[in-house]
Amino acid sequence: MKILIIDDENDIRRIARLGLERVGKMEVVDAGSGPEGVEKARAEKPDAVLLDVMMPGQDGPATLQSLRSDPLTASIPVIFLTAKALTSEVERLRSLGAAGVLTKPFDAMTLAAQVRAVLEAK
Repeated sequence: MKILIIDDENDIRRIARLGLERVGKMEVVDAGSGPEGVEKARAEKPDAVLLDVMMPGQDGPATLQSLRSDPLTASIPVIFLTAKALTSEVERLRSLGAAGVLTKPFDAMTLAAQVRAVLEAK
């Protein structure tokens, strides 16, 4: 399974990569911005995207909109990563078309299992 991580924070990408690759045995590609993530999604065709909500420039919801408007990436499941775990925020993100919402900080040891659970429930 190939996962694309789109997050502007290097540490978050590094920790997520570590958990997904070492524990989850997943292939991981990453991007540091929304526009870069959309390009990588087109090129890499991941099985799912982990997408940060708050990023400078193009934020997560705008990036999701870009992914959905492109026929090459429209059907890729997107799981948001957010520090805002409020029920209203989770519901808002799901209403945008997210497959799921995971909260930061996350546990690198359980991240792969959480991603699989979201994708299986979809």
